[in-house]
Amino acid sequence: MAELFTSLSLRDCEIPNRVAVSPMCQYSCDRDGLATEWHRVHLGSRAVGGAGIVMTEATAVSPRGRITPYDLGIWSDDHAAALEPIAEFVREQGTVPGIQLAHAGHKASKTRPWEGNVPIDADEENGWEVLSPSPEAYPPFDGDRPTMRKATPDDIQGVIDAYRAAAERALAAGFEIAEVHAAHGYLLHEFLSPVTNRREDDYGGSFENRSRLVREVTAAVRDVWPDDQPVFVRLSGTDWLDDRESWTIEESARLAADLSDLGGDLIDVSSGGLHPAQELSAGPNFQVPLAEELRERTDVAVGAVGGITEPEQADAIVRNDRADLVLVGREFLRDPYFGLRSSDALDGTREWPIQYRHAVR
Repeated sequence: MAELFTSLSLRDCEIPNRVAVSPMCQYSCDRDGLATEWHRVHLGSRAVGGAGIVMTEATAVSPRGRITPYDLGIWSDDHAAALEPIAEFVREQGTVPGIQLAHAGHKASKTRPWEGNVPIDADEENGWEVLSPSPEAYPPFDGDRPTMRKATPDDIQGVIDAYRAAAERALAAGFEIAEVHAAHGYLLHEFLSPVTNRREDDYGGSFENRSRLVREVTAAVRDVWPDDQPVFVRLSGTDWLDDRESWTIEESARLAADLSDLGGDLIDVSSGGLHPAQELSAGPNFQVPLAEELRERTDVAVGAVGGITEPEQADAIVRNDRADLVLVGREFLRDPYFGLRSSDALDGTREWPIQYRHAVR
C-alpha cells in the first residue's frame, strides 16, 4: 500500500489517508458570511474525490475578521446551521470534515482578488475599521490600507472569545477538526512577527509576548473542542524576510512545541504572506523543507503544503518521513478527484463511488 493511503490517527480521529484538501478561499458568500450551494458543491466534490480531510476555507470568527465582504463566517448560530449539511455530506463520504478558524487582522476589508484586491476604507460601502497589533502602516502599504486600529486589551480578549465561540459553533455543526489560522499575514501571524508587531505590552517584544495571543487562542479552542478530536494550527514557518528581524523557522519550532503542550495535535506548515518584500522561490515542494524541519525539531505531527501536484510526489513526502499529512490546494481546484486519481496511480486501494465506477473500469 502507498504510504499516502495509510490511515493517520490523531487522538480518536481516524483519518483514512494522508491527503487533505487545504483551505482555499472562495469569496462566494452573499455579504453575510453564510455558506451557499457553491460551498456545498466545492467541498462536497472533494470529499467524493477521495481526500482524507476536507478543510473549509478561512472561516471568519467575526465580521471584522473577514478578508472581504464575501468571506465565509461562523460568528452566529445561523452560520453554523448553514455549514452543518456540508459537514454531514463530507462525513458521509468517509472523509473527515475540518474547519479553519481565522481573523484577517489588518489584511481585512478588501475587494475580492478578481476585483483587484483593493482596500476598502471604513467610511466606504462594505468597508470597516481593521484590527492590527500596531497602529502604524508599514512600507509599501503606507497610504494603501483601510483604517487601522491598534488592538486594545479588550479587543484582544474579544478575539480570544470569538475563536472560542466559533469553535463551539463548529463543533455543533459537525466538524471533527478545528484549525487555528496563524499564518499568511493575518491577525495571529501579525502578532507573531516583529515586522508587524511593535507593541510594548504583554503582547509585544519578546518571543513569549508575541506568541501569547496564538497560545491563548489555541488554548481557548482546545478548551471547548472534545478531548478525542484534534486541533490543528497553521503557521507560516518563516516570513522569508532575511534582511530584517522577522519570524523564523526556529521560532516556529519553539512555538510548535508550546502549542503541542497546549493540546495542538498537528502543525500545518505554510510560509510567508506577511509582507510583499518576502523573497521566496515557488516550485514543487517549495515549502516542504519547512515542515520537515519542524518535524525534526519537535514531537508534534506536521502537515506539508506547497507545489504538491503529483501522486508520487505526495506519497514520497509521507514515505520519506518529511511530513505526516499532505495538504493539497491548487491541484484539488484543477482536479476534485485528485485523491482517487492518486490511489489509482499508486496502489488502487481506494474505491471510486459506486455511481462513478462505470467510468473507471
